[in-house]
Amino acid sequence: MAVASIRKMPDKVDYGVSFSVLHARELGLDWKMVYNALIDDLGVRQFRLSAHWPITEPKNDVFNFSELDYQITRAENHGASIILAVGRRLPGWPECHEPEWTEKLSKEEKREELLEYISRVVNLYKNSPAISHWQIENEPFLTGFAKRQCQDFSDKEFLKEEIALVRSLDPNRPILVTDSGEIGFWYDAYNLGDSFGTSLYLYVWNQKIGPFRYPITPAFFRIKRNIIELIYGKKDSLLIELSLEPWLLQPIKDTPIETSLSRMDIDKFNKIIKFAQKTGFEVQYLWGAEWWYYMKINNHLEFWKRARELF
Repeated sequence: MAVASIRKMPDKVDYGVSFSVLHARELGLDWKMVYNALIDDLGVRQFRLSAHWPITEPKNDVFNFSELDYQITRAENHGASIILAVGRRLPGWPECHEPEWTEKLSKEEKREELLEYISRVVNLYKNSPAISHWQIENEPFLTGFAKRQCQDFSDKEFLKEEIALVRSLDPNRPILVTDSGEIGFWYDAYNLGDSFGTSLYLYVWNQKIGPFRYPITPAFFRIKRNIIELIYGKKDSLLIELSLEPWLLQPIKDTPIETSLSRMDIDKFNKIIKFAQKTGFEVQYLWGAEWWYYMKINNHLEFWKRARELF
């Protein structure tokens, strides 16, 4: 426990939100209404957005940036900052997102197309004052998760190539690389990026053993961070994905509200927030904002109201 005392607890936590057009659409929501409500009602001023490849390049060499243009322009107009994630493996199930037209490509051809798409995104938005970081891929070393969906595609050397590409296109912004909080080893992601981000999923649901809570305390994260900093040096680190929506075995829209509430009620919601506040991370990006809005329009306003108190 002596190691944990190296890091002092922050006086306050600075909150942001991950937002996904794909996730809002999965919930049957008007994504613009959700995004605008986050800015105008909750007052969110730090976002992590994703340039999901199937949206930005739905056909080969046919690009669509209308969704990202809207989000980034709105953020600029309100003085908000954006961590923009690019790559094949980005936030949200099924973890790896690729356009249908890439299915017939070889592994090398697909990698070439991926690098071209990343270049397009970075070149288009690198002059935006809202962009604070580029996130390259999402938890790229968590290879055992979603293995069937992601298959054997990514490796450390190719990740380095992606990072080098983005650095060459925009040398002035930090590169963020992420890893799982509970089961990730952190050292590869920590070393490769200028900044490091980790996730926190306290309550999960496994098909074999059912719903369970990870048997950890906040000190687990503090000790882990202190050890990695002692070995590799200190750098900007943040809690990039704090899960505040239910972990389910089927899509939320196909799940009864009562089942969702059994997995994430307001008491559990608050417990997770309090747990995360004790991890020592000064900046925390909340995951589940689309679900809060979904619950709000389904007469469960408690999550939206609680989130409003945080911003």
